[in-house]
Amino acid sequence: MNSYAVYPFDFGFLKIEYEENVITGIKTIHEKEPVNATIKESSNAAAGKSSALTDKVYAQICEYLRGKRKTFDFPYELRGTEFQKKVWNVLCSIPYGETRTYKEIAAAVGNPKACRAVGMANNKNPIAIAVPCHRVIGANGSLTGYAGGLNMKKALLLLESGGTI
Repeated sequence: MNSYAVYPFDFGFLKIEYEENVITGIKTIHEKEPVNATIKESSNAAAGKSSALTDKVYAQICEYLRGKRKTFDFPYELRGTEFQKKVWNVLCSIPYGETRTYKEIAAAVGNPKACRAVGMANNKNPIAIAVPCHRVIGANGSLTGYAGGLNMKKALLLLESGGTI
């Protein structure tokens, strides 16, 4: 059974979903969802049912956002179609601070004409930030589509290029 915890986050709130000892989802939400506990925006208090694992994930994401971490080392499970999993695995190979185009990702999964399908797979990415779909850009260098919003995508890419959030 899926459990989750919600934490305050630079871009709203971060919802971390998990089953036992594996993360099954990380996504940004903009409003608090009905939960048993309240979230205090000025604290690190979690809502939902936090665990040592969700606390670890949250700490690592906070370290990343402060420029102190470039990789993540928590257990997660990617759930989706075989095509989506191929795309997400390629995303994980994009080095910190670099970008790839949708076309490059499509070619890397063996279907160079599947640019739009790559975009849809990115949209369904269940493990935001750690599976770095924010590193995928348009062929002309434009920032297109991001489930967390283009402002967040721009901020993450700026952070990875040596800036700060």
